Amino acid sequence: MLIELSIRHFAIIEELTVQFEKGLTVLTGETGAGKSIIIDAIGLLLGGRGSAEFVRYGEKRAEIEGLFIVEDIHPAIKKAISYGVDVQDSMFILRRNITSQGKSICRVNGKLVTLAILREIGQALVDIHGQHEHQALMHAEQHISMLDGFAQKKLTPALIEYQSLFRRARQLQKQLLSLNQNEQEMAQKIDLFQYQLQEIEQANLQPNEDLVLSQERHRLAHSEKLFSLLQDSYSSLYGEGRGLDFLSTAVSHLEEAVTIDEELKDLFESVSNSFFLLEEAAFSLRDRVEQIEFDPSRLEFIESRLHDIQRLKRKYGSTVDEILEHASVVEEELDSIIHKDDRINKLQDELDGLWQDLFVEAKGLTEVRKQAAALLTDAIHQQLRSLYMEKTTFDVRVHEKLPSKYSPIIDGKTVPFSQDGIDLIEFYLSTNPGEPMKPLSKVASGGEISRIMLAIKSIFSNQQGVTSVIFDEVDTGVSGRVAQAIAEKIHGISLGSQVLCITHLPQVAAMADSHLYIQKNEERDRVKTSVNVLTKEEKITEIARMISGVEITDLTLEHAKELLELAEKLKHPSIKS
Repeated sequence: MLIELSIRHFAIIEELTVQFEKGLTVLTGETGAGKSIIIDAIGLLLGGRGSAEFVRYGEKRAEIEGLFIVEDIHPAIKKAISYGVDVQDSMFILRRNITSQGKSICRVNGKLVTLAILREIGQALVDIHGQHEHQALMHAEQHISMLDGFAQKKLTPALIEYQSLFRRARQLQKQLLSLNQNEQEMAQKIDLFQYQLQEIEQANLQPNEDLVLSQERHRLAHSEKLFSLLQDSYSSLYGEGRGLDFLSTAVSHLEEAVTIDEELKDLFESVSNSFFLLEEAAFSLRDRVEQIEFDPSRLEFIESRLHDIQRLKRKYGSTVDEILEHASVVEEELDSIIHKDDRINKLQDELDGLWQDLFVEAKGLTEVRKQAAALLTDAIHQQLRSLYMEKTTFDVRVHEKLPSKYSPIIDGKTVPFSQDGIDLIEFYLSTNPGEPMKPLSKVASGGEISRIMLAIKSIFSNQQGVTSVIFDEVDTGVSGRVAQAIAEKIHGISLGSQVLCITHLPQVAAMADSHLYIQKNEERDRVKTSVNVLTKEEKITEIARMISGVEITDLTLEHAKELLELAEKLKHPSIKS
């Protein structure tokens, strides 16, 4: 549930902190005082679309922060942990800043997150119901999500399997469409690929050939200098009586000296070993000098070869290995195009099999939806009876969608596969006995839409797992006993979830467990919104104002007291008259 909401520099709100309780909290006040602005702020905190227009004039940014407490098993916790958000004591602190340039900064428990992540977590915490959902109810394409939400426990596993197959089928369709491009484009690709492949194959490249040739070119280009350096090194060790000749004499003298003084033995062995090591190195130098080649023609060939390789690099890759990899890819592409008919037949066979599997899965979804539609129809009828719409007939109908140009033919029938199956869900309504059932959008009035949506929310509130439900003026277009029924229905929802409700109905306000009064004042030529928790006496006065609309009289005060007493009896049946 939402424990506390802090708002700074948002629209006409300068600074505001509101604490919320369990049960039903109503927000009332004069039109324009800022009731809906508070709900708008919560909507932005839950990932709604932001704008620089929300920032209070003259300020750099708007700041919204909310503290939520949930149960240990709440789905929002699993979502948050999957995104690396630390959740302690089942507590969420959502924060969102919107700058005067329109940029948003979102945090969950102090961790920076994207707007999409904030929205995903936020929607798991709170369900906001406002006028836009009335509009959603009027559009048939939105009805499938409502029915699927009702049947989610049984439907979701089958829908996930179906959607996985559907994505694969769409991929195969795209591949087949690509292979079935016009013949001129295919011929151009064949010419291009054959030219590239022939050019690379004629080069007869070897892996890492450019590196090996570069090293050889370096040696050949400096062969004269290398010969001179090695020859001089050998001569210094073993030429004209120098180097090793002197060391050999030293070894002979030390060998004789050891016969006189045995303590010179270690020194003798050290010099002797050094002599043999140097002698071996000198012989190796001699052999290496003899191996050095002066081959201008070989150097010329290497230069030409590296030039050709460099030309290929400019076209096909930065290394020989990349050029060879490109040739392999081109060869596969060429083979795919040349043998495209075989490829098309193979893909088509696979796709035909997928369509068959999808058809089976889709029929399974349809069956589940039909069962759920019957249950939802009965449940909504029960809710509507308690909202004084007992003569209204409601029906959740499952039709088949219209096919598109991409719809396949299965067993002689065009099947309209889509992301959600083949079903079109539409709500039908008849508000008077004897009248035919018609699509909801064509027969429902504003007050009827409010009650139908409230009935749906009453059914869904326990299934969705949200901890808070917000109603923003859902009581539009109703009065009298219907208003009382709506008040009781909203309070019934609050027994399972925290409910925040903006209302103009005194019946709804009377059922509140907590009553917040929103008002605006002018300070220093600026409007400032404030929120006050009403006492029992203040509730009577505010409900009396809502009843009279203009002037509070003794009669409206008595009526307000009666409403509050009736509300207490309804909320606590054990209270006697």
